[in-house]
Amino acid sequence: MSRTERLAELLTTAELFKEFEANDRAECAINFHERQFAKGQMLFARGERGACLYVVEKGQIRLAIGASDGRELSFQIVGPGNIFGEIAVLDGEARSAEATALTATIVHSLDGAIFHRLLSARPGIAVVVVAYLCRRLREVSDKLEAIALYPLDLRLARFLLAALRGRSDIPGRRLPLEIPYSQNELALLLGASRPKINAALGVLESAGAIGRTADRLFCDRAKLMLIVEGDDPSPPLKKRPSRSQTRRVTSAGAKERR
Repeated sequence: MSRTERLAELLTTAELFKEFEANDRAECAINFHERQFAKGQMLFARGERGACLYVVEKGQIRLAIGASDGRELSFQIVGPGNIFGEIAVLDGEARSAEATALTATIVHSLDGAIFHRLLSARPGIAVVVVAYLCRRLREVSDKLEAIALYPLDLRLARFLLAALRGRSDIPGRRLPLEIPYSQNELALLLGASRPKINAALGVLESAGAIGRTADRLFCDRAKLMLIVEGDDPSPPLKKRPSRSQTRRVTSAGAKERR
């Protein structure tokens, strides 16, 4: 399989590009360039000009935002099929995060000027990009709403269920799950502190929804779903909002935005 054929196949499953029409995707594919990075190598730093966007073929990339005092404020890990660096390309602003290879990594880069030319020449691409950005905005909104309205044990249960997505249940056994994050990193992902993450893990463990070893969790999907749906009898870290409360808060926020 040639490099172009391999890339075209990758784009059929990659974020954003998989939504393109086949001819639009093919036009993008011929303009990508393969790049390889060693473990620990930085792809770009926060504040740099965003010259291109990337699609991951192999490996993992850590995207992080740090404070001036060295503290990390947030982070994300992207892997095969994920894209990153697209926001700076689209808005022309500087990079909002730094990107570092966690493993030996193969990515494909698309120059921002070429991408803007394709956007102008192919209206179908522009429509897909707008829809993609709207989904991203909704995801951020949902995350902020979850942090504001739901207790940490419920947010953690939802996170674990998402990590189990696509896995088949094993009759009579919990599903093993390796979490590639430290408790500090998990806290950043869920908008909490490390001690609170540890307490939330304890709540889920007491409810029988998870078991813990040094390097992995063992998850009971059915019990995690009961916790998420609000039917679990175990005591939460704090009282969950009712659906009517959620609607009232959401409605109030909407009125403020008006």
